[in-house]
Amino acid sequence: MQSGIWVALVTTVAFGTARAEAVQVAVAVNFSAPMQTIAAKFERETGHTILISTGSTGKLYAQIRNGAPFDVFLAADQDTPKRLINEGNALPDTSFTYATGRLVLWSAKPDFVDNAGLVLKAGKFTKIAIASPKIAPYGAAAMQVMSALDLRETGRDKVVQGESIGQTFGFVSSGNADLGFVAMSQVFENGRLKGGSAWVVPQALYQPLHQDAVLLMHGKGNVSASALLQFLKTDQAREVMGSYGYSF
Repeated sequence: MQSGIWVALVTTVAFGTARAEAVQVAVAVNFSAPMQTIAAKFERETGHTILISTGSTGKLYAQIRNGAPFDVFLAADQDTPKRLINEGNALPDTSFTYATGRLVLWSAKPDFVDNAGLVLKAGKFTKIAIASPKIAPYGAAAMQVMSALDLRETGRDKVVQGESIGQTFGFVSSGNADLGFVAMSQVFENGRLKGGSAWVVPQALYQPLHQDAVLLMHGKGNVSASALLQFLKTDQAREVMGSYGYSF
């Protein structure tokens, strides 16, 4: 693969599945942490094996178009799965919104980001990290926030752009950027901020981050792929998603 990290999650427990199979899943970076937990639960329930590759939605889309052998795609938006269906790379009538994400302004430094986001207008920071708005939906949402606050031009010379929301998080967590727009799932767990300081951006400032899943052509007829899509709709999976700040 050109990019992405493959993670094989192997189970030894099966509950009445007629045939255990492997499913190869392309997962938008923002959903990486909850997907690891969901995958473990899915494997225990079904006996199927999940192989996960993560990356920005735009990068994964390009890999799928170039023949990457993914069975299921969990995007960070709704448009990309629809585009794959229209292009014949995904099966019609299989897409659905599995979660809606939240955008957070975050700093690894305690007390650096206030709970109203006033730090943005104060401008007392050297670098702010934002995912590429061209290939990362969370980056596009961040730019919408900057525009809504009339800060797009004033902050332009301070922006550090990450290829994905994962790289953007890395810029901030390493201190290479004072703060940045990241996914809530990256810095919150069980409803609590894991460290640093954050402002949960009001959803009125950006278009909702509805995230769709879709069955890809490579996964047609794959029992495990269809089973995974169904599992994402269960209370078990949604409980995990909710603990990372996602809604439905």
